[in-house]
Amino acid sequence: MDLSVVIPLYNEEESLPELAAWIKRVADREAYRYEIIMVDDGSTDRSWEVIEKLSAEMPELRGIKFQRNYGKSAGLYVGFDAAKGDVVITMDADLQDSPDEIPELVAMIREEGYDLVSGWKKKRYDPVLTKNLPSKLYNWTVRRMTGIQLHDFNCGLKAYRKAVIKSIEVYGEMHRYIPVLAKWAGFKKITEKVVQHQERKYGVTKFGIERFIRGPLDLLSVIFISRFRKRPMHFFGMIGAVVFLLGFVILTYLSISKLIYLNYGITDRPLFYLGLICAIIGTQLFLTGFLAELIVRSATDRNHYLIEQQIGQASKHE
Repeated sequence: MDLSVVIPLYNEEESLPELAAWIKRVADREAYRYEIIMVDDGSTDRSWEVIEKLSAEMPELRGIKFQRNYGKSAGLYVGFDAAKGDVVITMDADLQDSPDEIPELVAMIREEGYDLVSGWKKKRYDPVLTKNLPSKLYNWTVRRMTGIQLHDFNCGLKAYRKAVIKSIEVYGEMHRYIPVLAKWAGFKKITEKVVQHQERKYGVTKFGIERFIRGPLDLLSVIFISRFRKRPMHFFGMIGAVVFLLGFVILTYLSISKLIYLNYGITDRPLFYLGLICAIIGTQLFLTGFLAELIVRSATDRNHYLIEQQIGQASKHE
């Protein structure tokens, strides 16, 4: 199969028929063998009914419905797992991403050999204070911390080589950092393409103020997981050893002061408590590293989601 289009969605009933028809028009024009995978993230409107109707009309369209709302990362995870296309395109369901970008994105993967192409909404139709400026700051921070030179990490419109989406694990809120996950999985050919950003036609944005808190925390998480997922002892053990060594040096100095130089009142000095705290914290960090090594591969249900319904099969054009 040439192409899979994965669309996670939440309460987007108005835009789905227009989006599906638009993708079909582009894919048929390019003669792709394709599938459209819509993942309903526990919508409370009529989104699933619309997907069922579209699936009955379009054999290329498949639907997956979560029993409750899990978030965009969960939708992408199950969509990636179901995707069969050699090239996988992700886009949002709100019609702000243009399916007309698909042919060029596919060509960049197929003909130019890129592993991942991220969309760059150079001209945005979002509120300046609540979305544009925070987005610029966020993207600048991620570039500095990861070394990946993309202008818009969080753009929903991306293209992937199939091997990429089968090699990474997206969970929690990690959808913002898929290029980072791909890089640490060994896929180095990552680039971006300026894409058209359209004004929202239906409904309202589903992202609230909490993303400003989750974003930095998720970045720290993905950097830690990318670098130390297989070797957490290297992180905790190194910090623990340094802190413990500092405490050991302090306590040794105080012990020598008392035993050799007969300095009394050692336990009344702030330095004593600093050394004691460092020794305790260092030991705890070291033990944390050992425990992390034991459980690092045991989180078997991290990507377990309750799927209420599923419709559609792989395209007959496969």
